[in-house]
Amino acid sequence: MKPLAILLSLTLFSVGETEEPSAPEKPTVEQIDATRYRIGEVVIDKKTREIRFPAVINLRDGLLEYLLVHTNGKVHESLFATDVSPTHLNVAFKLLRYEASRELYRIPKEPGVLSPDFYEEPEKIKAASRISISAEFEKDGETKTIPVHEWIRHETTAKSMLPTPWIYGGGEIYDNQFVPEQTGDIAAIYITNGSLINYPGEDNFNDDVWTSLTERIPEEGTKVTLVFAPYKEP
Repeated sequence: MKPLAILLSLTLFSVGETEEPSAPEKPTVEQIDATRYRIGEVVIDKKTREIRFPAVINLRDGLLEYLLVHTNGKVHESLFATDVSPTHLNVAFKLLRYEASRELYRIPKEPGVLSPDFYEEPEKIKAASRISISAEFEKDGETKTIPVHEWIRHETTAKSMLPTPWIYGGGEIYDNQFVPEQTGDIAAIYITNGSLINYPGEDNFNDDVWTSLTERIPEEGTKVTLVFAPYKEP
């Protein structure tokens, strides 16, 4: 693997469309130990390819369109919220060599209008875009780790979300701006081209069927560590 400082320069702006965005300040990569590095509040491990960062439980009871947003984003419809920069998370994905698959993004027909068609991606790209997401939190003096799908329920079937992978799509560039940084959309259940990550399962174009599974979720404001990792078939 190349030195992360070099990779950072090569990959920081390899997101979304090929149009060159106006360059924000490059985040600093700090080495923690032999395998771990820090980008702002994001910690990556080049051996396990895990991405770890702080968040809070934001919506314990209500309809969900998002799994995770920035605190300046759509917090009224997201299970988790974080102060972490979407740009830092995107850099983490790039440095750990995840591939952005745009398979869930609709192809634009004209500015501001999406067509009914989706981008096509080769299987190699699709496989390298799949991630699992889990939440770690403290309870009764112990660290609990819960796959996030276990905290989300389908309103019609009353069943929890299936353990499908989430898909890293890389977000988009619009008007020379990295869209997730502008909107705060990080991980969407209701598909959006502007989100960094999307849910590929059932009813992901329906904004009124997914809800918090309240009885399983700790109190709002509970601090968690969210963990993105390579997806493994259960």
